[in-house]
Amino acid sequence: MIYTSSMKLVIGLGNPEKRYDNTRHNVGFFALDHIASMYHVAWKQSDKFHAMIAEVVIRGEKIMLVKPTTYYNLVGESARKLMDFYKLLPGDILLIHDDLALPIGTIRTRVGGSDGGNNGLKSLALHIGTETARLRVGVWTDAHHATDKVSVVLGRLSKDEQATLDAKLPKAAKIIEQFATGDFETTTHRAST
Repeated sequence: MIYTSSMKLVIGLGNPEKRYDNTRHNVGFFALDHIASMYHVAWKQSDKFHAMIAEVVIRGEKIMLVKPTTYYNLVGESARKLMDFYKLLPGDILLIHDDLALPIGTIRTRVGGSDGGNNGLKSLALHIGTETARLRVGVWTDAHHATDKVSVVLGRLSKDEQATLDAKLPKAAKIIEQFATGDFETTTHRAST
């Protein structure tokens, strides 16, 4: 059994500068922007935590939405500061990130697992461990076969890809609500990649 605290963090992975808007690596930010909009909350810059933060209450549970400003590959630094300050446990954290192993728009959930070559997840593993919940959002299409991975994740979404992801935002919101209320269910076994 994973013990949790009275507050939970939902951390979206992404890059903070405008030039990264609408890139595949910023899927975590897209999902959190959708939730913040649903609950009519504004983002506030927190230099202390190296993040943009918005607080919501979901079915009576306090949730802190977090968009780290450390850049994708150093996201663990922000997560560690928040975890230490609020005395949180890994079970109090849900990560939302893009996944090249999944077709565009596919959503999978899991607890723990490998980083799969994702540098943001490597940073998080280093700073807070691997026993966090994850919401993985597929960003792969067959058109990317001849392209290196960095170019894919930092590349801009096409209109069709963006529409596909936009259509999945309500499902991501539902998973975040389930996490908030302790009803998070995994769709991926821990040992799978």
